[in-house]
Amino acid sequence: MTDVDVVEFRDLIKDDDLAREEGFKNARELEDEFRRVYPNTKDESLFQVIRFRKLPVEDWEGKKIDEKAMITKRADILFDVGKFEDSVLCYSAALKFDPEDVYLLNRKGDNLSRLGRFSEAIECYDKALQIDPENEFIWNNRAIALLNSNKPEEALIASDKALSLNKKNLVVLYWRGFILEMLSRYEEALECYDTILEMDPENPDVLNAKGNILSELERTEEAVECYDQALKLCFEDSVDPSTWNRKGNALMELSRFDEALACYDEALSLDPENDIILSNKGVAFIELNRFEDAVECFRKVLIINPANEDARILRNECLENL
Repeated sequence: MTDVDVVEFRDLIKDDDLAREEGFKNARELEDEFRRVYPNTKDESLFQVIRFRKLPVEDWEGKKIDEKAMITKRADILFDVGKFEDSVLCYSAALKFDPEDVYLLNRKGDNLSRLGRFSEAIECYDKALQIDPENEFIWNNRAIALLNSNKPEEALIASDKALSLNKKNLVVLYWRGFILEMLSRYEEALECYDTILEMDPENPDVLNAKGNILSELERTEEAVECYDQALKLCFEDSVDPSTWNRKGNALMELSRFDEALACYDEALSLDPENDIILSNKGVAFIELNRFEDAVECFRKVLIINPANEDARILRNECLENL
């Protein structure tokens, strides 16, 4: 401590320089904060202003505060709870201490991706890869950002690099399969998923993805088998209604309409306001000649989504059959 002044409140709230010393933008901000914290303050109220001599960090005694680590930890927590706007600000602040920290650059890129700011995310990944060009995970993250930017061909190039670094990385293989699917290269996508299943045969996400590819290839019986395996492996609270819906669609192609209807019911128990699944259920009712039930399905669809013209046309066709 180097100095202590006693200042009346009326003088304190006029001193911008002093306010800035205390961490405020100006004296007005200091006044607002003091009136909030000390509501009975009067013009003549006295406050102590204590000044300390600032020591260089290298002269501090005791354990040093690692500001970068502290900010990074906060950023990670914010990221994990889904507060991506706040988290990206923290990662940016941490990067001011070390602009070449690969972990921070990668995490900031992940944040920006979740915010839909894919070009900025790619810039972060590119900076990280200049420092650590052999990092397969960052190459994969770059591929995902490019895919989300509607650049699947470029995404595949980034995925090629990631795969060349580790041909057994299950995450890389999974996203590579998805990229190939977006490029309609279904047989190659299927090879990716089969490679994963050789190493991890009970992965429900991959089984579901494989089922989708098999449906596209019109290998419907095999697709149904994949969906069945995926649904058996999922915990009850982690089942994706789209898996039930896709299984229902595959069964429709096999003319197994009652089974398809049961699948749509399972899907709707998880997502009752999904107009696409309700429409599919209505079509199953039509195939079973249950036109009144179909009309009721399409009526619900149009309540949820009045712009669904297919449902409107199908409802009118069903009414003609009553």
